[in-house]
Amino acid sequence: MTDHEAKPYPRLTHPLVRDTRDEPLRRASWDEALDRAARGLRRNRDAFGLLSGARATNETHYVAQKFARVVMGTNNVDSCDRACHAPSVADLAAVFGSGGGTSSYEEMEHTDVIVLWGSDPRVAHPVFFQHVLKGIRGGARLYAVDPRRTPSAEWADGWLGLNVGTDIPLAHAIGREIIQAGLANEAFIERATSGFEEYRALVEPWTPSLAQKVTGVPAAAIRELAHAYARADRAQLCWGLGVTGHHNGTGNVRALINLSLLTGHVGRPGSGLQPLSGGSNVQGGVDMGALPHRLPGFQDVLDRGARLKFESAWGAVVPPHYGLNLAEMFEEMESGTLRAVHCLADNPVRSRSDSAATVRRLKALDFLVVQDAFLTDTAELADVVLPATADRVESDGTTTSGERRVQRVRKAVEPPGEARDDVGILCELARRLGHEWRYADAEAVWNEVRSLSPDHHGMTYERLERHHGIQWPCPDVDRIEPPCLHGRLWETDPAARGRLAPFGIVRHDPPVDLTDEHYPIRLTTGRRLDSYNTVVRGGSFASALRRGEFVELCPEDAERYGVVVGEKVRISSRRGSVLAPVWIDTALRPGLAFMTLRLTDEADGTDRPTVGAACPIAGTAEFEATAVRIDKLPVVTYVG
Repeated sequence: MTDHEAKPYPRLTHPLVRDTRDEPLRRASWDEALDRAARGLRRNRDAFGLLSGARATNETHYVAQKFARVVMGTNNVDSCDRACHAPSVADLAAVFGSGGGTSSYEEMEHTDVIVLWGSDPRVAHPVFFQHVLKGIRGGARLYAVDPRRTPSAEWADGWLGLNVGTDIPLAHAIGREIIQAGLANEAFIERATSGFEEYRALVEPWTPSLAQKVTGVPAAAIRELAHAYARADRAQLCWGLGVTGHHNGTGNVRALINLSLLTGHVGRPGSGLQPLSGGSNVQGGVDMGALPHRLPGFQDVLDRGARLKFESAWGAVVPPHYGLNLAEMFEEMESGTLRAVHCLADNPVRSRSDSAATVRRLKALDFLVVQDAFLTDTAELADVVLPATADRVESDGTTTSGERRVQRVRKAVEPPGEARDDVGILCELARRLGHEWRYADAEAVWNEVRSLSPDHHGMTYERLERHHGIQWPCPDVDRIEPPCLHGRLWETDPAARGRLAPFGIVRHDPPVDLTDEHYPIRLTTGRRLDSYNTVVRGGSFASALRRGEFVELCPEDAERYGVVVGEKVRISSRRGSVLAPVWIDTALRPGLAFMTLRLTDEADGTDRPTVGAACPIAGTAEFEATAVRIDKLPVVTYVG
């Protein structure tokens, strides 16, 4: 392990408590830890928030949000979808009424055109990419839209290397070309959408030549993609963090959804929209109601009928207003309005863009309880640490993939030491706070979910096992719904079609952090297969295979700065700086640098240089567009 590699987090095997803020965590019994946690939460019941991470099962997400709403009386609950998936959820719900991808992964194998926009699934989503490869071998044409010539782009028929933060102009130029070439699906637009004339006026100025000047993508490449996508009988449009990880992430996603409405590439087998989320059960957190504005089954908190159903089942009043999302919670920590947090299988110290501010705010809390399988950076700050099982290995339950497929997970090994199941921990805390919840097993929790969420009602454990997973919606116990969503949009009967899908009017909004002579390099971030997200699950095996964190530069920039592979440099922005060794990558263009999302945890520095700006609708931070400079380090000469 080199000096710039992160050590794996130690496994938690027994509860820990902190007697005072100035003292270190010490070992405690379960009764002492749970009693302390209950006291800390009780005194802050009116100023509480809960964070539920992607490593949790659906059953854990469900009980966690129930704990927040019933025991603590608040909708201040959020999941780590806020870090990557929230713009997709928000826009898909706004247009179609549900916040999930519209297709199955298998449909990638039976389509004609696949567009990967701001995503590198060969590295970040290798299981999904196997379906893409099958589609390519079956004759599908692949287009990659990304500032970097990614490993996925190596398989593409066309690569559109846009400038960072110009997704909306590029999408608008593609839309304009489709309209001008007479390739818009006018019958679908008239029957199933609204707002087309406003959209036509919006994109009209974005000629391919103007878009070339703004995006850096040749006009001919813009026309080629527009014609390929519009002329295809079936086409899939997929996107990832390169689209959502901006201060205008919802605008980016909406611009892509507009293209599917323009061409009718949604609601049919082989044609659809596929967001590629970052965590293993991000979609499950959304579906189970670990959101401040949605109850399980994506039911709106403001819907009185939905609230009454849950209140009847839970025997408690659900607050009739939206709670705080993750970004808002941290703002309220700053002001002192939010004083206690329960962090479950999440590590915001490493997942948020402003790590120093995150640490400061968590330390300012009156009470922090962390429930996790590992002693993470966030757990190191806690007043009480509750050791949990490693979900999918040491507990039973279900998870939901990015294609909305709910699948069973089964306990394979016993947890180490005194670690306990997440649901059991939450139930023990609830009991100490006056609520007797008794679930015989994970299936009992799931059956409660089924009784309250129509989309999951037909998914018994037996059926999930028999079918090797089922996609929602599944309202009936004797029927499996088609894998693609929103087929209603193709119905001839207006009543059967339901609500029209609206075009979104979104305008170009450049990155907040502009490059200039002092910060001439655009730093963008992403994932590597060997250092995924916060690397909590990596462990010693993954660490042994890792090359560690580098700042990746193109050969031209490396030569300009006079640096070589392995040489440590300082990467500075207007907010902070880190030290990291150089890696040279021919996939990058001059003026563009790349690091992983967790760059300061293995590089040497005090804070991430990345931007703290966030999407005002989804709360997702702008990880993807930071202005930086690269400085050589002075040569140190040792005498004697």
